[in-house]
Amino acid sequence: MSGPANQTGRLPTVTGQVEDWTRLQIDCVRRWHDEPIANPNSGWLAWVCQQHAFNFQLWHEEDVARNPNVTDARIAQVKRSIDRLNQQRNDWIEKLDDAITESIHQSGVAVSEDAPINTETPGSAIDRLSIMSLRMYHYAEHLQRKDVDAEHRTKVETRWLLCQVQHADLSASLQTLMDDLFAGRKRHKTYRQMKMYNDPSLNPEMTG
Repeated sequence: MSGPANQTGRLPTVTGQVEDWTRLQIDCVRRWHDEPIANPNSGWLAWVCQQHAFNFQLWHEEDVARNPNVTDARIAQVKRSIDRLNQQRNDWIEKLDDAITESIHQSGVAVSEDAPINTETPGSAIDRLSIMSLRMYHYAEHLQRKDVDAEHRTKVETRWLLCQVQHADLSASLQTLMDDLFAGRKRHKTYRQMKMYNDPSLNPEMTG
């Protein structure tokens, strides 16, 4: 997948509501299971979509990694792919949060120094919603299976319904957070992941 259509190095202005972002994630999961991954969006939605694409690829690589029938060579391949995709996924969480910081600044929002900070950044919440959209899709797939018994179907349906509730709860909480940030009621910071395992200068196994 190529990068966002407007990826020029400039941070996009945050646009739309959380409902728009989650609809994009859900629609992309459905489409990407039938078509190649693509990101025709622009601006903020292109960045949300790009971060989502890494989660989509990660999900399916993780499935392969747990297949007991694949070769050790294939597992090694997949492990390296997972490390790369996970790094990109986390890098884009930070990019989303940086864009939010810039949008707040451009909006001229006055934020008090003693305003509270949320325990989770919006970028991290967008990431969780991305993963939840994948989980809902795949549980729904299991509900369509004809080769399972009633017990399996009941288990899947219970979890699928819980996913719906959690997705709605997290969406509403993120919207409240975004409203608070752009009203100056809370402070926003990008928390750097600072992963060490992919950095040759920090991982002793890579430097020898």
